[in-house]
Amino acid sequence: MFAPTRDEARRFLVDVWSKYRAREPLSALEALAAESIVRHPEYHRVLEHPEHFVDRDWQPESGETNPFLHLSLHLAVAEQIGSDQPPGIRAQFERLRASRGDEHAALHAVLECLGETIWSAQRQGTPSDAALYLACLERQR
Repeated sequence: MFAPTRDEARRFLVDVWSKYRAREPLSALEALAAESIVRHPEYHRVLEHPEHFVDRDWQPESGETNPFLHLSLHLAVAEQIGSDQPPGIRAQFERLRASRGDEHAALHAVLECLGETIWSAQRQGTPSDAALYLACLERQR
């Protein structure tokens, strides 16, 4: 399993955006990441000036969204939906996309549940719970 450090994950996103903007060939994983970045123009400045942002800590309690975390969650969700892991996530995503009428809004609902699941696992010191994740998705309308 690939488990990049915080710095490696951030550098990956910065490098993907640089390659995308230079119209360089992208791997399949890089193309998924670039698609998420394109959908978030509010983060382009961060990725284009990593010297100012790559070491920064964003404080959620201050209402700040960590762009690197947000984009990494998008990438994780895209991979989960593509492989239907955990089983049933693709169907839940399709249901949310149909009910919300917007793919990006549906992705954000899935991101919210993934974030809650990760937070719960970290708080309890346990592995992520796929059943908890899918139950959260089921509650989304």
